[in-house]
Amino acid sequence: MKARLGVVGVGWWATFNHIPTIQSDENAEIVALCDLDDERLRIVGEKFGILALYTDIGEMLAAENLDGVMVSTPHIAHTAPAIAALEAGCHVLVEKPMATSAADGHAIADAAKRAGREVLVPTGMNFTTFTQKAADMVSAGRIGKVRHAVCQMGSALDDLFSGEPMLETSEHLFRPPASTWADPEKAGGYAWGQMSHSLAWLLYVSGLRFQSIYCMANLSKTGVDFYDAAIARATNGATVSLSGSASVPKHMGMHMDIRIYGTQGMVFFDSERARLELRRLDGNDEIVPLKQGETDYDGELPVRIFAALCAGKPVVNASDAENGAAVTEAIDALYRSVRTGQLALIEGCAQ
Repeated sequence: MKARLGVVGVGWWATFNHIPTIQSDENAEIVALCDLDDERLRIVGEKFGILALYTDIGEMLAAENLDGVMVSTPHIAHTAPAIAALEAGCHVLVEKPMATSAADGHAIADAAKRAGREVLVPTGMNFTTFTQKAADMVSAGRIGKVRHAVCQMGSALDDLFSGEPMLETSEHLFRPPASTWADPEKAGGYAWGQMSHSLAWLLYVSGLRFQSIYCMANLSKTGVDFYDAAIARATNGATVSLSGSASVPKHMGMHMDIRIYGTQGMVFFDSERARLELRRLDGNDEIVPLKQGETDYDGELPVRIFAALCAGKPVVNASDAENGAAVTEAIDALYRSVRTGQLALIEGCAQ
């Protein structure tokens, strides 16, 4: 029997990626949609043949006996529906960033613990086999104690973060709204919108957690961060360099280049060149064979893993609530540092 899923927020990414992915998946089906916009609900329900339409998540949760809920609302509206779904006994996929304040990130993680349910944040690169290989290398101690990391990400989204229509979405049912991506009052900006991916990967693979961050940014014409340059200290004393750029040429697309240095060697991952390598001081290296294109971003992958999770199948949740909370508190600190021009401390982490 397929898992029963509901979707909260039926805008651009839900209709382009989440709903079509589930409708082609053997493990789950979407039985209900929820959105505050009646007309949008009607359009999406008709397009995808979904009859149960709600403008109130409480009503949907009470009526539909759901196994899982996918939250695809704007960034600033993730927390309440995620917690409501968890409290109703559902597993939850909540779009990145999981939340837009450290407090809300911890609230979602705490709700998941209380409910005994999983939260999956679809930072897709975390769920690949090569990422698990990198995480296993580090957790097995093959680079020794982690002492430094470099985490660089770039995206071809100068239009999106400038409040302009995203070029490649011209034929989509809906387009990503400027109110979500390019409004500084609504958690717009590159760090929330994109560095949530690279930070999720770094924290999952390295096992690090941040203690403090200092960041400088350059802004788009709408006032959100377009470029970010940061340094950070991890709770184990490791140093970290973080970088993000929204102005990659469209024909290149997104790339991540992450290097993790330890006392016995290093791991480095480059998505653009499809490269994952372990280099050790003793020369006992390992190069993971990857084909060009294998490291391209796959938005369907985490959605399919969520479907399997809701169907009761064993999966590795490589971007869970704890990872989401750690990413959220890091980006929260990054923005606090930009606003104040000072080093931002992360509350609750050892100083």
